[in-house]
Amino acid sequence: QVHVVESGGGLVQPGGSLRLSCAASGTIFSLNAMGWYRQAAGKQRELVATISSGGLSNYADSVKGRFTISRDNAKNTVFLQMNSLKPEDTAVYYCNANINAGLLYWGQGTQVTVSS
Repeated sequence: QVHVVESGGGLVQPGGSLRLSCAASGTIFSLNAMGWYRQAAGKQRELVATISSGGLSNYADSVKGRFTISRDNAKNTVFLQMNSLKPEDTAVYYCNANINAGLLYWGQGTQVTVSS
């Protein structure tokens, strides 16, 4: 069984920073691409950033230059450093991981609220 758990969300003022973490655990033979998605109230879930097992990253245009995705393969963990946060970044952030030859696992989500 595999578990994917996010942490690090919270309330931050506009212009502030947060760092999200996502750890995969359980019976993992291979950990491939990992990614962050977000879903704001009343909107569809959208891609934020992804990173391959080799470290190649991809970002949504709305977060380029402000967010950085990284991973620690030894710990099966992916991070999302979020700087210069804006109110429109407010959403539930979800992690997903492609594990064991194509099985996609999602975390339960962590709330990020950007407000003064």
